Amino acid sequence: MSTMAMSRRFRGFLPVVVDVETGGFNSATDALLEISAVMIDLGVDGVLRRGESHAFHVQPFEGSNIEPAALAVTGIDPHHPLRPAIPERDALQRIFREVRTAIRAADCRRAVLVGHNAAFDLGFLNAAVARTDIKRNPFHPFSCFDTATLAGVALGQTVLAKAAVVANIDWDSGSAHSARYDAERTADLFCTIANESRDSYLRAEERARMLGWIEPDTPPPAADDAAG
Repeated sequence: MSTMAMSRRFRGFLPVVVDVETGGFNSATDALLEISAVMIDLGVDGVLRRGESHAFHVQPFEGSNIEPAALAVTGIDPHHPLRPAIPERDALQRIFREVRTAIRAADCRRAVLVGHNAAFDLGFLNAAVARTDIKRNPFHPFSCFDTATLAGVALGQTVLAKAAVVANIDWDSGSAHSARYDAERTADLFCTIANESRDSYLRAEERARMLGWIEPDTPPPAADDAAG
């Protein structure tokens, strides 16, 4: 595929993997403690690969709830004096800046969140955006790609650790429940499933071309790429 193919591979959306670590399950009341975004790149060979990672520790917002059970799972000490946490708004703005740069580079219109049980991550992202009054959110407000669903269909597994293992992706249980680590493994999982579905995508793209959904002057994937 051409280097511009990302702009049509997902209908003008750029997939960006997001993982959050939180103080509980309620996005309205519970603290956002870590956030990571991992870019998805499309090579000239038409293969999706994990790109750059951006991760931040986040200061709990004022009045937020933090459940001890959540900290027991993540191992996060939100008030540790050496924890390099930054304000919620600052963390979001830094990530959004990188996402907007990637959107422009890929000639896409908007980002779409990829996550494992993506509604959870998107809910916390949207709640933090509203709380910090950020006006330029590059992510679609409700659409997302859920790797738990994709892995359930493609691999018969819905737990991230098990899906990664059966997909031959390295998994370190000791590193799990870090936003960066989980986001990077989720990105690897998304790329693996999407790449293995490539033949199906190419057939669907040709059908869309026949239906007139793709501009006639848009070049099709090269024959050697399609065969790869």
